[in-house]
Amino acid sequence: MQIQTPDWVKHAVFYQIFPDRFARSQQPRKLLLKNASWEAWDEMPTLQGYKGGDLWGVVEQLDYLQELGVNAIYFTPIFQSASNHRYHTHDYYQVDPMLGGNAAFRDLLEACHERDIKVVLDGVFNHSSRGFFFFHDVLENGPHSPWVDWFKIEGWPLSAYNGDFPANYVGWADNRALPVFNHDNPEVREYIMEIAEHWIKFGIDGWRLDVPFEIRTPGFWQEFRDRVKAINPEAYIVGEVWEDSREWLDGTQFDGVMNYLFTAPTIAFTAGDRVDMEQVQDRSYQPYPPLFAAEYGAKIQYLLDLYLWEIQLTQLNLLASHDTARLLSIAGGDKASVELATLLLLTFPGAPSIYYGDEVGLPGRLDPDSRRGFPMEANWERDVLEYHRKLIALRHAYPALRTGRYQVLFAEGTVYVFARILGGEELIVAVNIGTAAVPVNFQVTGLQSQPSQMLYGSAAAEWKTEGESNYLSLELPPRSGCILGSAN
Repeated sequence: MQIQTPDWVKHAVFYQIFPDRFARSQQPRKLLLKNASWEAWDEMPTLQGYKGGDLWGVVEQLDYLQELGVNAIYFTPIFQSASNHRYHTHDYYQVDPMLGGNAAFRDLLEACHERDIKVVLDGVFNHSSRGFFFFHDVLENGPHSPWVDWFKIEGWPLSAYNGDFPANYVGWADNRALPVFNHDNPEVREYIMEIAEHWIKFGIDGWRLDVPFEIRTPGFWQEFRDRVKAINPEAYIVGEVWEDSREWLDGTQFDGVMNYLFTAPTIAFTAGDRVDMEQVQDRSYQPYPPLFAAEYGAKIQYLLDLYLWEIQLTQLNLLASHDTARLLSIAGGDKASVELATLLLLTFPGAPSIYYGDEVGLPGRLDPDSRRGFPMEANWERDVLEYHRKLIALRHAYPALRTGRYQVLFAEGTVYVFARILGGEELIVAVNIGTAAVPVNFQVTGLQSQPSQMLYGSAAAEWKTEGESNYLSLELPPRSGCILGSAN
């Protein structure tokens, strides 16, 4: 079969927003919670506290995102919930009133689409919450509830709040706050399909699916894809799968996954022995032990061989998310690690995703620290913002950086060099992770030109031709990277 994925994703730069922490509206548009006592914006976040970010606040920051070069936003959950992260869904048809409700989301969606910014929502369809009406009815009425078969009940009575007694129902990761749906029940399946259809009809541009590997009902994700794509064939369906995802990337289910198989080796290569093991050991990816260039190149080539090219171009590539520590903190505060990793991210096939605040140097250890409020402008790291803007602009300016072939040219010691090639457009990206300047000289095959204009970074570059062979000499400063190309 011919695999089809959304074309726009191949040209997207995503920005991941945790709504409670990105921006609080400065306009008096809220009908509710006008005088709420929010947790102080700049203080360290707590597991249960709210800082009061809302969707109107996002609307007010769209100029900033557009200037950054963002043309797609992935929101962590926005539906009504009794948690600041909103993975405990109460009502799948209502945007949380703390975020401004459905009216604010309509305003946001229209404002984004006017700017050609796509919007992808987080679909939490494996489990609901204790406050979800259907489950609440079971708590109230026990075996008499008509919703009993919607969940995985194991005995009576249910104990949703008292940990001294068995829960008697299945909760995600044994968390009784998150009752798992019984997806084998056709009514549950239909309910979730209708939610997916509803918001696609509302105008969203895709779904990011939370822990979709937990749903093992045969044909579930195939039907999900068919019904979503029947409404919008260009809707993006991306799954949160941290490891080998071939099972879900066969063309009948997801268009891509959150590509932690890119994240892990990229951090291991750029941060090396700076990685703070406390920030990564209990995660579902392994950005350690340190990698040198040859090892990194082997892992990247393995990843590129793992999926068909059409799928590679719609992977969601990232360096951090709400589920991880931020790279700056993983790397022990080493800013060069972040810049080198960002260079590799924004020149890799697939859609890059920037976790809100990373582009201005926001640190953050594991949750809840990685979910801080977006910093005030006075606290931005301007150099970090500037290189993000430059790299994103280059990605938009050169189609080869988006859909061009990826070819490793040199990978030895601390130096990694590759080309992105699309027709006659050829760019070379070089990275030196070492703490000393490194001169390298190598034969280049597979290129028609000799890219020599320094588009990003600084390095000494010289081409030489011997017979029919072309050689590139590079002298890369310590902890640096560059992009060579030709003027557009």
